Amino acid sequence: MDLGLQGRVVLVTGASGDIGRAVARAYAEEGAYVAASWHRNEERARALVESIERAGGTGMTLRIDQRDRDSARQAVRRVEGELGGVAVLVANAVSWPDRAPETWDSLADGFTANAVGTLALIDAVLPGMRDAGWGRVVIISSDVVDQPIPAGVVYPAAKGALETAAKVLAVREAEHGVLTNVVRPGFTLTERALTSPGFGQRAIDAEAAKTPTRRICTPEDVASAVAYLGSAANGHVNGEVVSVAGGRHLTR
Repeated sequence: MDLGLQGRVVLVTGASGDIGRAVARAYAEEGAYVAASWHRNEERARALVESIERAGGTGMTLRIDQRDRDSARQAVRRVEGELGGVAVLVANAVSWPDRAPETWDSLADGFTANAVGTLALIDAVLPGMRDAGWGRVVIISSDVVDQPIPAGVVYPAAKGALETAAKVLAVREAEHGVLTNVVRPGFTLTERALTSPGFGQRAIDAEAAKTPTRRICTPEDVASAVAYLGSAANGHVNGEVVSVAGGRHLTR
C-alpha cells in the first residue's frame, strides 16, 4: 500500500526513545522527511537521523522542551525552514517523574510537560496544516488510561487529557483537512521495560501469557499503526483511539 508520504514532513517527538525511533524509521521508509526531536538524549536522536540518511532518506534533529511553549514554536519554525511545512505530527514524547512519591510541584510539572506541552506543540503546527488544507496528528497514549497502575497519577492523567483533546481536535479540524487520532500501546518491549524495577523478563513473560497473541507489543507494532493513521492512505479515520496491545484489554 502506498501511504502517500513521499516528500511529506513528519515531526516525531521523543524520537530518542524506542517507540519514537521505530515511528521515525517507518515514516522515512515511506519517503517522508523526518524531524526527530529529543529532550535529553541528543546522541540517540542524531544516530537515528544518520541511519535514515545512510539509507537515502532525509532527516534532521532538534531539541524540544515541552515545558516551554516558546520551545515548541521555535522548533516548528526551524522544521519549516529546513524541511518544509509540518504535514504530520506524531506526539510521542513523554516526561517521566524524577522522584517519588509525587508532590504538588511534581504533579504540576509532569502534567505541564506531558499534556500542556503536547497541546502547545499541536497548536504550533495547526496553522500550517490548515493553510495546506491537509494534516495528520497522531498522539501516542497508553493503556494505563483505562487500566491504571499504582505508580503515579501524572502519566495516566496526562494521557487521558490528551485523548479527550484529540476528540475535540478531530471534530474541530477535520473541515481543514486535518485528521487527529490516538494510538494506545499496551505493555511494549522497550529498553525501559527491560531495565525498570518491577519489570524485566519475568514480568514480560507473565504479560505475554495473558495476551491473546501470546506476545508483547513491540515498538514496530506501534509504528505500523502510527504510520497508517498519519498518512494519506488514511482518508477517513478520525477521532479514534486505536489499541495496539494484541487484545490484552479484552482479557483483563
